Amino acid sequence: MLHPFSRIFGLGDKSEEEVEQEYHPDEVIQIPVEQIEPNRYQPRSIFSQEKIEELAQTIHTHGMIQPIVVRKLQQGSSGYELIAGERRWRAVQFLGWNNVPAIIRDMNEAETASVALIENLQREELTVIEEAMAYAKLLDIHGLTQEALAQRLGKSQSTIANKMRLLKLPEKVQMAVLEKKITERHARALIVLKDPEKQEKILEEILEKDLNVKQTEDRIAKLFEKKVIQKKPKLKGINKDMRIAMNTIRQSLSMVSDTGIDLETDEQDYDDYYQITIKIPKKKS
Repeated sequence: MLHPFSRIFGLGDKSEEEVEQEYHPDEVIQIPVEQIEPNRYQPRSIFSQEKIEELAQTIHTHGMIQPIVVRKLQQGSSGYELIAGERRWRAVQFLGWNNVPAIIRDMNEAETASVALIENLQREELTVIEEAMAYAKLLDIHGLTQEALAQRLGKSQSTIANKMRLLKLPEKVQMAVLEKKITERHARALIVLKDPEKQEKILEEILEKDLNVKQTEDRIAKLFEKKVIQKKPKLKGINKDMRIAMNTIRQSLSMVSDTGIDLETDEQDYDDYYQITIKIPKKKS
């Protein structure tokens, strides 16, 4: 029988001969903790030691209610790879347990990766960068488009696209999000700058001055305003509403460009109005 995620991602069912094994797929057995390796597809890159210790205390008091899920490593090895339950595994390591309750599943690489990624995507603790990385891995593993992945996960294509755009930010900015020094909205505000050096410079200002999102957006707007003033002196008298409108249009154009469409834009300043001309090719270059 196919696992739920197998149906979602179109992974083939195994023959009876392939699934023949020496253990029952739903049997809970005791496995030596030291024989278990973490899942290489785990999207969570940062584990809070404080949270692990809190979980360890709960397990110590009430026992492990839900076993971890593992798969056997390749033939000739006595070890196992985690599929689900890394926080529980880390907690029992902290407690010094020799063995841990586990269920063994017969899964291939694609199935193992999918379970690990999807299980974590369903949790709220993932940072937006970890979430974006998980989407990227699922796209790579299954050769899907963003639209196809969105349909399989029950999300909108724009949600996935917006998350993955954050992976274009410099590593320093991504690390700041991972470490929860800045929010997703801070990171989104930095995307419009495009220049990695400017993005990192504004990041430093955010951290040093503890800027909120609105202050960050205003700071970035001033950068664009200075750039426009140097190029077109007439814009010195531009009012705040017009500046916000212009920056909103530029950000929208940037989002369209990030989808791979080669836009051509031209800005002209007239006495009574400001004109933006947009050319969108009918065929992608």
